[in-house]
Amino acid sequence: MKLLLVGASGQLGWEISHHPALLTYHTIIPLSHAALDISDLDQVLKAYRHYQPDLVINAAAYTKVDLAEKEWESAYRINSKGAEHLASACEQFQIPLIHFSTDYIFNGEKETPYVEEDKASPLNIYGKSKWEGEVLIRQTCTKHIILRTSWVFGRQGHNFVKTILKLAQERETLQVVSDQIGCPTPTSGIADAVFMIVRKIKSSSSFWGTYHFCGEPAVSWYEFAKHIIQTAADIKPLTLRELAPIASAEYPTPARRPKHSILSCKKITAAFGIQPIKWLPILRGIITSELHEKL
Repeated sequence: MKLLLVGASGQLGWEISHHPALLTYHTIIPLSHAALDISDLDQVLKAYRHYQPDLVINAAAYTKVDLAEKEWESAYRINSKGAEHLASACEQFQIPLIHFSTDYIFNGEKETPYVEEDKASPLNIYGKSKWEGEVLIRQTCTKHIILRTSWVFGRQGHNFVKTILKLAQERETLQVVSDQIGCPTPTSGIADAVFMIVRKIKSSSSFWGTYHFCGEPAVSWYEFAKHIIQTAADIKPLTLRELAPIASAEYPTPARRPKHSILSCKKITAAFGIQPIKWLPILRGIITSELHEKL
């Protein structure tokens, strides 16, 4: 299949564009924001006509959660309007769309894992813009897969893992929020899931809809940071001497975040055979690679 990948320069886009499946089964056309601005419908239609893809993967997103509270127009332009443009063009050309969304569409008040049918109630502009993008895709494009994921990290781009690694080499003390619980998800696992989905929908049209995919086990940001620091300390000495847990109230941010945003992956397992991914071994590999490059 010929796959058009939008947002190819981001951490998830990079992982998808370097997946082993591309060596044998598919060809990919990776387009960065500089190559295709999805907020411009004319550009989107022109790209579809030029490349004539069999399927579109949208990894483009505005993901600066706190900054989105000020730059709300940019967040909606990419996460909502951009998603609608891609979906509209996919419907016009009868091309399937795979789109990524987030656990931040939920308010985090549910004590059990969120299922796909749970009511969306985002707390911040980022979550609201991503939810609106989902709604517009469902209204516009028949052949779509919306894949909600959470706490994404990988080898490329900016993410929590790299931030903690950097701070642990610069500071002696560090405070991390301990009352927000979620599921770290490696980009490599998401990319694997995408290509499993591509293989299934190529042979059947019964899988369209919304699915959750994330890593396991669920942890707090503090516990996640603790794993990062312990793994890094086994590789090289760190400046950090103390990691302290704090409550969200002690670390106010412009954007509110859900306290408990664990996603249930039962639906994607039943439909595609895709299991939640164990993130800790992948985390170790990323940290090892990151620190060895700088030794």
